[in-house]
Amino acid sequence: MKFCSNCGTLVELRVPEGDTLPRHVCAACGVIHYQNPKIVVGCIPEWKDQILLCRRAIEPRQGLWTLPAGFMENAETLAQGAARETLEEANARVHMGDLYAIYNLPQINQVHVFFRAQLLNLDFGPGIESLDVRLFTEMEIPWETLAFRVIREPLKRYFDERRQGQLGFHIGTIEMGKT
Repeated sequence: MKFCSNCGTLVELRVPEGDTLPRHVCAACGVIHYQNPKIVVGCIPEWKDQILLCRRAIEPRQGLWTLPAGFMENAETLAQGAARETLEEANARVHMGDLYAIYNLPQINQVHVFFRAQLLNLDFGPGIESLDVRLFTEMEIPWETLAFRVIREPLKRYFDERRQGQLGFHIGTIEMGKT
C-alpha cells in the first residue's frame, strides 16, 4: 500500500501507538490501514455418492478442477457465501450442511472454510468462472488435475470418513510450496 484511501497522502509502515504489529499509517490524517486475511468459503456439494467439481476458467490454475469456492463478501454469512459461490461457479443450488473444515494458509493470508452440502437438483452448469461442471464418484475424481492442495486434502479426508461412516470437523494449516 502506498497511498491513504482516506486522503490520498503517502502512507508509512510503522507500529502505531498501542499496537504490536507494523501497519500502513497515514502521516497526514492518521488513519491506520489494517490488512487482514481473506476468507475463502466453499462447499463439498453431494448428489448421492458423487461430488460436484468445477473446471476453472480463470487464473490461478485455469483448466484444473476445484470445489466451488471463492472470497467471502461483506454482509454475508459463511454459509451464504459458500452457497453464492456454488451458484456463481456451477449454477447449482445447494442445501448447506454442517461446517466440515477450516484451513489456514498463512503464507498467502487466507483462511478457507468448507461446508458439507446437498445439491437440490441436477440443474447445474458452468458459471462465468468455470469451463465445465461435473459430478464425480470417488474413483472418478481427477486427483492429478485438482487445482489446489486446499481442495485435495479435504476431499481425500471426506471420502475416507464417508467410507467409515464418520464425518467430522477439521481444522489445519496448509503450508505453501507443497503440492
